[in-house]
Amino acid sequence: MAKRKRINIKLLSSSGSGHFYTSTKNINNTKNKISIKKYDPIFRKHFIYNETKIK
Repeated sequence: MAKRKRINIKLLSSSGSGHFYTSTKNINNTKNKISIKKYDPIFRKHFIYNETKIK
């Protein structure tokens, strides 16, 4: 059986609002943790979202 190539991740806002997005990433191409600048609707601004594990 083949090993899965993509895993589900949670992108948590660095603003402290608790808002998060869920996404997937390819574990073969992206070994490091992801940081993306995205919109936080609670503060109505763009913030850095860092990768965390889905519990």
